[in-house]
Amino acid sequence: MEGRIRFPSGCHASAVKLGIVLKGPASRSSAQIPSPPSLSHLQPPGELTVRHPGSLLICPFPCQEAHKQYKQKLEELTKLQDGISSSIARQKKQLKELSLAFKNCKSSITAEQEESIREIRSLIKERQSIFFEMEAYLPKKNGLYLSLVLGNVNVTLLSKQAKFAYKDEYEKFKLYLTIILLIMSFSCRFLLNSRVTDAVFNFLLVWYYCTLTIRECILITNGSRIKGWWVFHHYVSTFLSGVMLTWPDGFMYQMFRNQFLSFSMYQSFVQFLQYYYQSGCLYRLRALGERHNMDLTVEGFQSWMWRGLTFLLPFLFFGQFWQLYNAVTLFRLARHPQCKEWQVLMCGLPFFVLFAGNFTTTLRVVHQKFQNQNQDTKAE
Repeated sequence: MEGRIRFPSGCHASAVKLGIVLKGPASRSSAQIPSPPSLSHLQPPGELTVRHPGSLLICPFPCQEAHKQYKQKLEELTKLQDGISSSIARQKKQLKELSLAFKNCKSSITAEQEESIREIRSLIKERQSIFFEMEAYLPKKNGLYLSLVLGNVNVTLLSKQAKFAYKDEYEKFKLYLTIILLIMSFSCRFLLNSRVTDAVFNFLLVWYYCTLTIRECILITNGSRIKGWWVFHHYVSTFLSGVMLTWPDGFMYQMFRNQFLSFSMYQSFVQFLQYYYQSGCLYRLRALGERHNMDLTVEGFQSWMWRGLTFLLPFLFFGQFWQLYNAVTLFRLARHPQCKEWQVLMCGLPFFVLFAGNFTTTLRVVHQKFQNQNQDTKAE
């Protein structure tokens, strides 16, 4: 039995396009709606049958079986990761006990044993380096900071391409924000004189340093070797920017405002120089196999920069002494009779900590490099 539907006279052409068969004169059109045919004989297991006007498409549907295999492989991968992590933890514990045993029996070691122990210690360092490379591809427990911010989530990237892409995104993020901060500090210093725009600038600094600390922790988890101070000084900078954000407008703030904005301009300029030259130097050293693929540009000076980047040292030292000058200025303002804001002293302390950490770290690198050069000269 056929079901019929009456159509207006102008719908005949549209109905034909849709694959509906109209019978009878146009003035009294009706559509024949056939009962749907059985598709059981056209639908073998694992295939999807699609009814289309004028044609019948049979599309393969292998995704379900592939998804089962995918979940099975994931379970196998998780078990394999747990097994390797446990094995590495046991071996690291044994190496630590062995190093401690060598240290305790140091006084009773003969000259012959000393040479053997030196070779074993060299092997221990080599094995620790291998473990570090292996752990970069294994899930690990987040540190305190990442646990507070992200919770107990696995941030380990499993492929070299994903790790390098995240590192490259981090470098671009620093570059773009450095340029934006340079433009904003220049605008606030010479074009705008409003506490609102200053607050926007300081808020951007807080967000920038907070984001840097999170991304650096993720990069460390994935194998980046960032020196402790170059991570810690971003926490100090976050605190400093937060205090500057809460500093109310007034006599004390206006006395320090121009000096701070000028310093921010210079700091952004030096950071741009560092990124530009460090990225080129790192690319060259990675191509020669002398640096790790996950090494990053830093806002300071490290030993690998000695060849080709020593011209940056005067810029760095000048910026570090400017941090000391900011600290001294704020300490003097804190003793001013009209000073009532707690932010004055609380900004002076972070500036002094930044100077002390940056200056001593840079001096240590330079001193160590000179010592190594002297030893090489004596050996020749």
